[in-house]
Amino acid sequence: MGSMHHERASIELLTIYQVSKILGGSLDIHKTFREAINTLVSMMGWRRSTVILSADDGGLVGLCAVGLSSEESRRLRFATGEGIVGRVFAGGVPMVVPDIAREPLFLNRTGAADQSPDETIAYIATPIKADRRTLGVLTMDRVVTDRTSSFDEDARLLAMVAALMGQNLLLHRAVSFEHERMVDETRRLTKALKPVYQLDQVIGQSARMQQVFAEVHQVAPARTTVLLRGESGTGKEVIARAIHNLSPRKDEPFIRVNCAALTESLLESELFGHEKGAFTGAMGTRKGRFEMAHGGTLFLDEIGDISASFQAKLLRVLQEREFERVGGSQPIRVDVRLVLATNRNLEKMVAAGEFRADLYYRINVVSVFLPALRERREDIPLMVEYFLQRFNRENQRQVRVTPQALRVLTSCYWPGNVRELENCVERTATMAMSEALTDLSFPCHDNRCLTQVLHHIEREDAVKPGRTVRIPIEEVPMGRGGDEHVADHVADSDADDKPEGERDRLIWAMERCGWVQAKAARLLNITPRQMGYALQKHRIEVRKF
Repeated sequence: MGSMHHERASIELLTIYQVSKILGGSLDIHKTFREAINTLVSMMGWRRSTVILSADDGGLVGLCAVGLSSEESRRLRFATGEGIVGRVFAGGVPMVVPDIAREPLFLNRTGAADQSPDETIAYIATPIKADRRTLGVLTMDRVVTDRTSSFDEDARLLAMVAALMGQNLLLHRAVSFEHERMVDETRRLTKALKPVYQLDQVIGQSARMQQVFAEVHQVAPARTTVLLRGESGTGKEVIARAIHNLSPRKDEPFIRVNCAALTESLLESELFGHEKGAFTGAMGTRKGRFEMAHGGTLFLDEIGDISASFQAKLLRVLQEREFERVGGSQPIRVDVRLVLATNRNLEKMVAAGEFRADLYYRINVVSVFLPALRERREDIPLMVEYFLQRFNRENQRQVRVTPQALRVLTSCYWPGNVRELENCVERTATMAMSEALTDLSFPCHDNRCLTQVLHHIEREDAVKPGRTVRIPIEEVPMGRGGDEHVADHVADSDADDKPEGERDRLIWAMERCGWVQAKAARLLNITPRQMGYALQKHRIEVRKF
């Protein structure tokens, strides 16, 4: 008997040594815990063993198992207090079941009692604890060969392994927490270190404008030609000045020329200068803007509006960095950094033969695209505040904006972009009867929006006088979706100047009526409700002025 006890003690000692070595070899508990219980089962001659840990939802879920199939392992789920596993976890006290067939608390969730129906199976579950907390449950079962045998030795061995697992689990969670903390800190620092760019006289906290600001800071120090793209009123001149002010040329001249405002002959004289007597009225020699910008920056606005012949002259200057004054023959060399701007689609103009491809490639070295105001609405409140502060300072007023007014401003379409917003704020502040601007303060409330008027005038000639466009739209029966669906077809119209597709006709009518749905519905001879259905169907954004 003493020999058997000594042999058992030796096996237990070797088992504990092997388990401790496995658990200390890695922090991957999915791997080490499985290897540990596999060693237990193998060396002690047990049948099965499982490790069940507490989950985030408060329940208990199997981490690993030996002697169970994949399907049986997936059934290792218990609520706290449920079955023997749930009670051991809740109470923190081990439980020994000498015969699972005679134990009503044993749930047999994984079919342990069905595998050896002719044999007595003992089951032991012990809590996995660490830092005075129960983190899970370690279980084992084995065939009982001697009904008089004690389970104290098995329980003691299982408790020692559970203690090692608890310490390992605590260490794993501490390392995981520290790793997650470091990842979060790194993410926070990265976000904090990400530069927030600012430009003088430009408001832009939105992601789109921050990208523009970053590009400006990147390109400004170089001499590279910059092409500013974007709709009218997006602030291309302000960005051009920012590029100049951030460049090594900031102390030299910044000269601006609007190419669309001058005829070809005047533009040539304006840019290149002229000699005395070059043309009638040329009383003396005059320097052009290229010479005036020597050492600094020349900003050519509306570059897409220059004539084909002047494109050739400008190309030569860009290639050779020299020119002659009008009426002169002496070449003049200049050191000028060029910034150009356009709201035209140069690519389409090149394809149509309206803009020289070689000049396009020469000026389109670095393109900076300025987003429309409707694409960065989050900047509107800051802009409104800036415009109002300037208005109050210049007019000794105390006008302020209310949330209702901001809702109006941030929901507008703003085809004129920042320039239109500035005009609207100043006009509304000037005419406001009180110091607080509300939604009722704006002219669009009384259908007097300037943009709406302009839009209406631009489309006056879109339809011949006296002609109406009939687009009958059928409402969908309630059985087919009711208000969630819109018209399925639009009849053809006999108006020969009306766009063809249904969607084009709807947009045409809305533009013709200044984006007022009721008016557009009358123009199309349909009801406002039918108009609403059609706009929803084609996902047409209703522009609010």
